[in-house]
Formats: sequence, C-alpha cells, structure tokens
Amino acid sequence: MVTIPPQPWPTGLAEDVEPLVRRVLAPNPSPYTFTGTQTYVVGMADGPDCAVIDPGPNDPDHLEAIMAAVAGRTIVAIMCTHTHRDHSPAAAPLAAQTGAPIVGCAPLVLAVDGPRSDEAFDPTYAPDRVLADGEAMRGTGWTLTAVATPGHTSNHLCFALEESGALFTGDHVMGWSTSVVIPPDGDMGDYMASLDKLMAREDVRYHSAHGAAIEKPRQLVRGMIGHRRQREGQILRLLAEAPRAVSDFIPAMYKGLDPRLVGAAEMSVTAHLIDLEKRGLAKRTGAHGDETWQTI
Repeated sequence: MVTIPPQPWPTGLAEDVEPLVRRVLAPNPSPYTFTGTQTYVVGMADGPDCAVIDPGPNDPDHLEAIMAAVAGRTIVAIMCTHTHRDHSPAAAPLAAQTGAPIVGCAPLVLAVDGPRSDEAFDPTYAPDRVLADGEAMRGTGWTLTAVATPGHTSNHLCFALEESGALFTGDHVMGWSTSVVIPPDGDMGDYMASLDKLMAREDVRYHSAHGAAIEKPRQLVRGMIGHRRQREGQILRLLAEAPRAVSDFIPAMYKGLDPRLVGAAEMSVTAHLIDLEKRGLAKRTGAHGDETWQTI
C-alpha cells in the first residue's frame, strides 16, 4: 500500500520542475489525490505567455498560488486533462479573472446512481475549445499537443510538450499509484489501449497530476500493463473456482487494503469484469447492484 509522505508538502508554492514548467500543489490531499492535485504552468519564465494545465479545485488560495506562478504572463490557454472535481473546477474562475480561454478535454457530466469512490465529475466545466487527438496549442517557445487517452474517463487527454519531450499525463499515469477505472464512464478496454498507445511513444518524462515526475515512463507503463493483466488473471482464476459477487474478490485480491479504498478496489474489479464480459469471457446474472459473475 502506498504511503503518503509526511508533511510539510509544498502546497501553494511554485516549483520549477524543468525550464518550461512550474508546478503548484493544491491543498486537497486525500487517499485518492495523494498530497493533492498538481497544477502546471507551461511557458518561458521570461516570456510573454503561458498555459495552465489542470487548474485543480476551486480554492481561493490555490487560484492565488497559480497567479503567483504565472508571474504576470498572459495565460493563453487553461487546459484540462479531464473533468473530475480535483482537476477542472478552478478553470471557470481562472478564466473569469484572466480572460483566458478554457481548452482541452470535452465536457462530461454523469449522474451518480450509487456510491462512488473517486472524485465526482465537474458539472461547471465549459470549454471554449475541445482539442482532438493531435491538435495543439502554441505560445512563445512552447507547444502542447493533445494525446487522447480514454479509460480513466472517456474524455481524458494527455498533453505533450514538444520542446522538451515531456508528457502531462493527468490521472492516466500517475507518479504514486495506478489509475482508478470506474464504470460506467471509465472503461478498462480503453484504458489498456491508451497504455499501449503511450508505450509506442518516445516521451522522455511524465508530469502527472499526483506524485513525482516519472523519469522512466515506458518502464512504468510496461509495469502498469503487467499489473492490469495480473489482476485480470486473478479474477479469471477466482471465477473458475466459483461464481462471485464483486465484493467477494476484494479479500483475495487486495491484502492489507486501506478500508477507505475498498470502494475503489470494487470499482476496479467491476471494470475488469465488464471488459471480460465484452470479450466473451465472463457473464453476470441477477439484478443491478446485486449481480453475480461467472465464467462462460
């Protein structure tokens, strides 16, 4: 189980992480966000303009910290990787304050019909421009190209900083934990395909929304693919023993799990089961919310 490092964390401070990138940590730590959401400001330190990636929660102190990191430059784009509430709610107030357009992922709002274990979706997100895979935003000395990576959410984008070879990965690949894939919007098949897509790229490092920079990105992605395949194998072995409800998988698959993360684990197993169902390897019986799964 991953342990959150002891405080103090650099909340609210502008940290230079590479020549074109500054990072600001939001004050929203949790079992799902690690030490908090990391907002990135991209642009030359002495340049006229910049972009803000994943402005984070709508928190006055965090907005003030972002503006301090911007340091008087014009924000030409507020760019969101996806619309979970720890990523995009600050986009609207930041746009209102600066006049900058909101650019990036498509809007997505889902009705919640049961307990959720991740951050809920942001219903206030209203982009001025949605980027398709391969489309770019440009400023003075920087270029950010959208890389579509559905799976964690259906609207998830990464952003490639062409000048340095870095990739801003949002929650698709993180520096502290595997990403949670939560149906109905999260899709395990899409998530695995997006991991394969990153494996085919040659990014030199990842800057994720949570956790440290990833300096060996393909090695980490390879491990994540292996981890998901291992989980799938565990599920198939357990199903071969007997039909099971989702909750029955958790004690066998997640030893020593933090009780606060049981919901996330159950949704991850559900995502795997739905993927197996789509592939004709498993099926379910019973009413919604009380399904039993078995092999075919």
